[in-house]
Amino acid sequence: MKRQVEVFTAGCPLCDPVVKMVKELACGNCDVQIYDLVKQCDDKTCIAKMKEYNLKKIPAVAINGKLLDCYKDSAITKEKLIEAGIGQA
Repeated sequence: MKRQVEVFTAGCPLCDPVVKMVKELACGNCDVQIYDLVKQCDDKTCIAKMKEYNLKKIPAVAINGKLLDCYKDSAITKEKLIEAGIGQA
């Protein structure tokens, strides 16, 4: 079963490195979806997801429907992404 990875961004200097890091770490077992909250998406899925996760800041990363804990109180790091399973078959 593929790991569902959702990245919420605004295309800003703080978000871009997180998007890049997720893309670099992702493996064939990762289904990565990038939600740009500035551009939004045609069907407004990104806005619905933002509300579903009750996002208050970005960048944010959710894996299999759960926000990373580091989102709440610290930066999203490569180590935290690996701990969460990104890049692991």
